[in-house]
Amino acid sequence: MSNLWGLLTAAMIVISMSIVHITPAKATQLAGDVEVARCIRLASNGKGWLEKTLWGLRDQEAGWIGAKIRNVDGSYDLGPLQINSWWVPRISALVHRSESEIWHRLQHEACFNVYTARWIFLTELQGVRNYWTAIGRYHSRVTWRKNLYIHNVGIRLIARFGPDPFGKEK
Repeated sequence: MSNLWGLLTAAMIVISMSIVHITPAKATQLAGDVEVARCIRLASNGKGWLEKTLWGLRDQEAGWIGAKIRNVDGSYDLGPLQINSWWVPRISALVHRSESEIWHRLQHEACFNVYTARWIFLTELQGVRNYWTAIGRYHSRVTWRKNLYIHNVGIRLIARFGPDPFGKEK
């Protein structure tokens, strides 16, 4: 019995040391990841295929709350799902809010960013009526970029959900 207590005590010390050494930046990132996961769950509205799709996009984009990444064309990718800033004027007009507010919300509000990604993907899906083409067009309309993106999202889906991510679902 004393051996068991010794093992448990050692395990608790190791666990507490790892908790103590979490930096504030890492704690913020972990909290952001939890928030993005919550937003993906909400945005999918109980549709497993859509939740997996949003995770595939999220894993490929690899953004974070607060992200603002400059592209070579001068645009920026914003937030966890890296919404391109060229969407800002269109979204601003649709929701009757200023462009600066939309920019800020895409960059700093996880759920606004995820719901926007959902809207972009579903709008593309409605237009092209092909799941994988809609995935590609989430990123680009340039054929080679679209095809590479489709491939990369497919890899991310398999990595997260296994060799048949949708099974009979999609």
